[in-house]
Amino acid sequence: MILSVRPLGFVWETADPFLFCVHHDDAYPAGNGKMGPAASLSGRDMGQDFEGKDGWRMYHGREVPGFPAHPHRGFETVTLVRKGLIDHSDSLGAAARFGGGDVQWLTAGEGIVHSEMFPLLRQDDKNPLELFQIWLNLPAADKMVPPHFSMLWAEKIPRRVLTDANGKETLLTIVAGAFEGATPPPPPPHSWASKAKSELLIWTLKMQPGATFRLPAASKGLNRRLYLFRGGPMTIAGKPIGPRSGVALSSEVAIELENGTGGGEAELLLLQGRPIAEPVAQQGPFVMNSPAEIQKAFADYQRTRFGGWPWPKNDPVHGADPGRFARRPDGGVERPG
Repeated sequence: MILSVRPLGFVWETADPFLFCVHHDDAYPAGNGKMGPAASLSGRDMGQDFEGKDGWRMYHGREVPGFPAHPHRGFETVTLVRKGLIDHSDSLGAAARFGGGDVQWLTAGEGIVHSEMFPLLRQDDKNPLELFQIWLNLPAADKMVPPHFSMLWAEKIPRRVLTDANGKETLLTIVAGAFEGATPPPPPPHSWASKAKSELLIWTLKMQPGATFRLPAASKGLNRRLYLFRGGPMTIAGKPIGPRSGVALSSEVAIELENGTGGGEAELLLLQGRPIAEPVAQQGPFVMNSPAEIQKAFADYQRTRFGGWPWPKNDPVHGADPGRFARRPDGGVERPG
């Protein structure tokens, strides 16, 4: 049942159709009124700050933490924000502020430039941020579709509290796929996840000490991985698993998960999907099927900038109002609920 166990680093190893996963967990201090940290930035490699000094990172941001304008082609980003806020801006003129359990699912397709900034709105308290960013590949037939993003607002994402025979609870959050009739909002139309044959799942689980959960069987030949990113140790398929472990599992059998009683709550991320099983050529922000296509992606970006950048800054943020929203390229505004 268990195919391999690997320790978790900063970037987590994934398997086709996923390209990689990063767990950003930053204990940002109070804000400075300009949505950056009210703390000294001395000693940081500004523009390339991934060290985690004092428990947080500026990433590529210089005033506000985050990732200023950068391009993508040929794959999707799935960004699940558990704490804090993200300000999205893109080359289509779209913008969004989301967080607190929201998910943005972005199909880069033929090419998009976007920024992902982490505004620190609170000046009287800390601004913790926790998110997963998952890169999901696109098959060759869909790599050059028009870019598109879907907002899966927290209020619409199914969450189920499951109680085992001993009265212990597991909180299951279903971002993609389904569980016992609970189905989240659909992914973008050209996503690999939108194809039933993919059997793609993105779930998080939070298990009380001593709780058990039975991960149901799926079809044979899927790639299925569990990431124990908080808590532990626990037992998976009868085998002890230490904290911060990535576990590759057989997909065709049900798997029993049991949290230990001494480590507090255990939290896991599940990624499952049918492999696309096509060649992968990746360089920086582009993921295609051949080196020639990568070269063309760079040439196209240099020539067109994927539509240009309509914002006055490379790292725009969306004001002091904490309200969540998504503004589409046509000007239409979407809000939670």
